[in-house]
Amino acid sequence: MWPMPYALSPPGLHQRTLPMTRSTHVSRAAVLTEAMPCQQQLAVDLLNPLESSERGSHKLKRLVQSPNSYFMDVKCSGCFQITTVFSHAQTVVLCSGCANVLCQPTGGKARLTGKCSLLILAPICACACRCCPC
Repeated sequence: MWPMPYALSPPGLHQRTLPMTRSTHVSRAAVLTEAMPCQQQLAVDLLNPLESSERGSHKLKRLVQSPNSYFMDVKCSGCFQITTVFSHAQTVVLCSGCANVLCQPTGGKARLTGKCSLLILAPICACACRCCPC
């Protein structure tokens, strides 16, 4: 036995019946547009997020992905020599001039020891020219 064509199948078996008016048939598009709610504005602007909310979000879930790590210049309190240290260093960093311990590794960011002073370096741009904000 062949299956019944879709147009001849009883209503409710394969399709929902649409409401009918007395004189005209309501089209499916009209029903769908009436059922859709009006456009509402979002509570948060997704294209222009606040900087505070971007800082708190995960590095891969930001609008533009950026790392949490950075390089910093650490000045030794003994010999005043400047050493470049990674913010998430996993080894003990010693001063090359006087062998003082500059930072201790932790589970995440490295902890500066003693009376070291630091300067956070600006990240290098993607094209490595240091002149454009890319």
